[in-house]
Amino acid sequence: HYLDLFTDWAIVFVPKLLLATLTVIVGFWVIKKINMLIKAAFDKANVSAEINSFLGSIADLVLKFVVILIAAGMVGFELSSLVAILAAAGFAIGLALQGFLGNFASGITIVFFKPYKVGDWVEISEKFGRVESIRIFNTTIITPGEKTLIIPNGQVTSGIITNYSTRGHIRLELQVSMPYKEDFPKVKKTIQEALRNVTKILQEPEPQIGIESYDSHNIIVGIRPFIHPDDYWDATFEAYAEIKKAFHARGIQVAYSEGIELGEIGE
Repeated sequence: HYLDLFTDWAIVFVPKLLLATLTVIVGFWVIKKINMLIKAAFDKANVSAEINSFLGSIADLVLKFVVILIAAGMVGFELSSLVAILAAAGFAIGLALQGFLGNFASGITIVFFKPYKVGDWVEISEKFGRVESIRIFNTTIITPGEKTLIIPNGQVTSGIITNYSTRGHIRLELQVSMPYKEDFPKVKKTIQEALRNVTKILQEPEPQIGIESYDSHNIIVGIRPFIHPDDYWDATFEAYAEIKKAFHARGIQVAYSEGIELGEIGE
């Protein structure tokens, strides 16, 4: 008897389940194609990359939700009852996931008020990098060391955002150590001349050079040249190389990193 009941149920239900599964598979494939068309249309209309990505994410979620509702109706769920259940569940989940909703609201704020855009160099939550994408719940940045950082949008809008690309340049923070017996004006002039040979360092605004601090055996010289954000590492390495070369040519001594022994560069 039970076997007959199961057989009758399977004959009715299994085709519906297969059809619903096929609907989800085909529906998700169609949604992928639709998203590609939307992205292409936005690109052609010169819509900004961050709005393109953000609206694409929303469209993807909404369309997939509709497909799942249709598939559920095919299996036999009453859509009105299902929507009511989902609404109640959504309310309960919303209370439990207030952080996610906050990130969503922050994402909308970022997209429409545009404190930064894709490609900008920013400092967010004390993390420096280039904005790779702005999505519904988070912002992705790539650091100069090629690390991928995914920062919740709620954390972004609740803190200070420093956008270095707004002015088109950022400041490097370099240091060299010199013994007390060296003449600082000579050292400063030598560094200035060395920085002029670094092609990726901007001459306007003028690089800033000064005594930053003192320790037991050395004077710490701070060097603050300005560069385009994309040249961060190239400019850093080239600047230190040119300073080393210039010090060696002028016979300027620098402090070694360990101990108090001093010597000329190149020896």
